[in-house]
Amino acid sequence: MHSRFSLRPALTRLAAVAAMALAAAAPAGAADLPRVVQDPHYGDGLFYFFQDRYFTSLTTLMVSQHFERLPQHADEAEILRGGLLLSYGLHREAGRIFEQLIEKGAAPAVRDRAWFYLAKIRYQRGFVVEAQAALDRVETHLPPELDEERGLLKAYLAMARADYAGAAAALQGLPLKDGAGPYVRYNLGVALIKSGDTAGGSVWLDELGRAPATTEELRSLRDKANVALGFAALQEQRAEPARTYLERVRLSSPQANKALLGFGWAAAALDSPRLALVPWTELSQRDASDAAVLEAKIAVAYAYAELGAWGQSLQRYQEAIETFERENTALDESIAAIRAGRLVDGLMAHNPGEEMGWFWSLRELPEMPHAGHLAQVLAGHEFQEAFKNYRDLRFLENNLQDWQGKLGAFDDMLAHRRQAYAERLPKILESARHSENGQAALERRRDELAAELARVEADADAGAFGDAKQRELLARLARVRDALERAGSDPELDPARERYRLAAGVLNWQLAQDFPVRLWEAKKAFGSLGGELAEARRRGAALEQAQRDEPARFDRFGARIPELGQRIAALMPRVVALRGEQQQVVEALAAAELLRQKERLAVYTTQARFAVAQLYDHAKLKQEESHDAATK
Repeated sequence: MHSRFSLRPALTRLAAVAAMALAAAAPAGAADLPRVVQDPHYGDGLFYFFQDRYFTSLTTLMVSQHFERLPQHADEAEILRGGLLLSYGLHREAGRIFEQLIEKGAAPAVRDRAWFYLAKIRYQRGFVVEAQAALDRVETHLPPELDEERGLLKAYLAMARADYAGAAAALQGLPLKDGAGPYVRYNLGVALIKSGDTAGGSVWLDELGRAPATTEELRSLRDKANVALGFAALQEQRAEPARTYLERVRLSSPQANKALLGFGWAAAALDSPRLALVPWTELSQRDASDAAVLEAKIAVAYAYAELGAWGQSLQRYQEAIETFERENTALDESIAAIRAGRLVDGLMAHNPGEEMGWFWSLRELPEMPHAGHLAQVLAGHEFQEAFKNYRDLRFLENNLQDWQGKLGAFDDMLAHRRQAYAERLPKILESARHSENGQAALERRRDELAAELARVEADADAGAFGDAKQRELLARLARVRDALERAGSDPELDPARERYRLAAGVLNWQLAQDFPVRLWEAKKAFGSLGGELAEARRRGAALEQAQRDEPARFDRFGARIPELGQRIAALMPRVVALRGEQQQVVEALAAAELLRQKERLAVYTTQARFAVAQLYDHAKLKQEESHDAATK
């Protein structure tokens, strides 16, 4: 079986679906339309999500949901949370989220997408029954590209249950266009062969095995199809077609070792040991950590024996036994290194990451006694998933340790805030009550200004609103008037009196002209002053309320911090214990694969020793026959 599914597109597309999660109807492609973020806290969660910091995104969303900070994106945030939980394999929790959203009235297209992605990720996690249950809830509202993947997933689940006839039936209804077409052909061919229809399955695999391939992925799939064809033909003792199929496999392909081994056995089945020597000799010189290479070493010796080259056959068998013994020792060293923790610690050291997450992958290998043994170990899906779980537990352990330190800092912060409130708040309130800028003084000044404004309006005192220049002119005119009054009725001062009258008249006229506008502006400013004083009263009341409430709030925080400390202290041993158990699981999986190689080596060694014994018996028999002939 070959799967083209990957988890990163699944979660990314699931997050895109969140934008249309509860739309009454969604047109095709609506999931790709831009969406305006109306709640900043939702944007905060998305920011971390698109940085691949899924744990931070998840916790940020959950905190915002707890404090009800996402009124405009409540459903979108919930489906994004479900997708993030899926990314950690928490499919049951994600399933409950999707069910709740669907019950609230999700559109059929959204509902089908949610169940499809849930089924897809359950399949990736190996939960076949649960994946089938989710897939069964998908109706007929998926877009064409997802409907095609749905058919593939249905077939994969059938194969996982060993229902190859059912898988073939599901695959036969799928389109064979570009994209999933090659995978459909391959899996259909395999399903038919395993269901007993070797001829029908071979047709599909042969078509794929001869098809042009433009990418390395398709070339690898084509090689895999030809290897499957070759070994199916060998099982039916059709050696000549098997050679034809296996000849198509590239020598640089990951399938090349199997192809060379099978090609040699096909030649041997045709009673052509000399032809079998060519692929087997090439294969025997490759890395001995591959089981096909180990088998080739005794296959070469077998071919020489079939050709009657007893000496070369004996030599090859002895060389194979020495190789098997060296490889067995090397496997023991690798197993010891794995059980000593060098593999897990080395993988963690060479593949650091900020956060836990589903999409994290191994990029660098640690130094081990025999690095070639790691290829088969690390390639296993079960090992990969087990190691991701171990890494996530390590992250959680470090996260709890980090929060232990933060709680101490929060305790100090709380103590400083208690002290600040105890020392500064009473002073602020006292200043607000009794200083010249306090609330009471400001309100007295407001009342005085109100009385003055009423007087000015009643008396039409235009001079009260004069600007600085006008007030200076009024003061000068007052001084001139006083001087003229003191001078009495001197006729010589009549021109001065006339100039005073004209200047005073012009100034009073200007003030009278500006009076209505300035009176309106003064009333407007006085009105805003009332609003500001009301706000000051509200804040003063809030400060007085804080003086009463904050001590209790501090007490709640003071109780909450030790409570969280106790929870962390209780969680820490559990996480440490789980991390240790998971490390043992990871090491056991890795060691089990190498132990299986040791078992194969033991079988090959036994076969080689038995063949050597046969060769010695044959040589002794020949020697005795020669001796008897000479005696006669």
